[in-house]
Amino acid sequence: MKKVTILIPVYNEKSALPKVIEDVKKAMQNQQYGYEILVVDDGSTDNSGQIAKSLGARVVRHSVNRGIGAARTTGVEESATELVVMIDGDCTYPANAIPGLLKEMQENDMVVGARKKEKGTLKILRTSAKLFIKALASYLVKAKIPDLNSGLRVVKKSLVLKYKKYLPVTHSWVSTITLVMLSRGYKVRYVSIDYYPRVGKSTFHPLGDSYNYFSLVVRTLMYFNPLRFFLPLSLIVFCAGVIKSILDFMITHTIQESDIILLSTAVLIFAIGLLADLIVMMHKE
Repeated sequence: MKKVTILIPVYNEKSALPKVIEDVKKAMQNQQYGYEILVVDDGSTDNSGQIAKSLGARVVRHSVNRGIGAARTTGVEESATELVVMIDGDCTYPANAIPGLLKEMQENDMVVGARKKEKGTLKILRTSAKLFIKALASYLVKAKIPDLNSGLRVVKKSLVLKYKKYLPVTHSWVSTITLVMLSRGYKVRYVSIDYYPRVGKSTFHPLGDSYNYFSLVVRTLMYFNPLRFFLPLSLIVFCAGVIKSILDFMITHTIQESDIILLSTAVLIFAIGLLADLIVMMHKE
């Protein structure tokens, strides 16, 4: 029988955690997998850890709140199996989708539950920010990404540990592992799932975390495919320089210093991109 770890990172989720654990148990009944439920208590100030332990979960605790990303990394490190299922402890994700995700892992390196609708707080702001960031990420990795930061997914422990140094301690953890896997050419599968309003208070900060998501998209791609960022930027600056040079020549019959600066900047950006790409290729596994 194959074995999997069901990882639930929590921070003050005493009101939602019992239902999540019970739903996981129901979902895994009569399945072809042996499993353990591993709860990483990220420095909760309520009794989330004690509740999880009383319901039969194995609990690993951070002495202080380090961030949900850190809790995910700890959970993967502490897992006793190669396959790790991640599900949030706030009742937002359907545990009954887990068997279907595990089935897809037979032919993939990571399977992600892609949410049909946004249900979080400040829905308009969150949706707009996520759509922009998702579109940018899809362009940079040259792959369609239905859901960049879903908290329900199945990952391989060995791959997470291989790229551990790139993973942040914040909500951006799931987005980063998605981009890393796609950038490195691993097989990532998306399965459509429902998504529900959370139980309890969210630790997501729309402005701060949206900025983190945007910066991680650019930063992660700089690690793996910098030309995808530098080449378009160089072309934009170069075209601006050419257009401005033509207009200046038509009006003043001379080329301005600003025209030369724009064209030179385009060349420099392209050269930096080539150098960055060379460094990435030299250090590629």
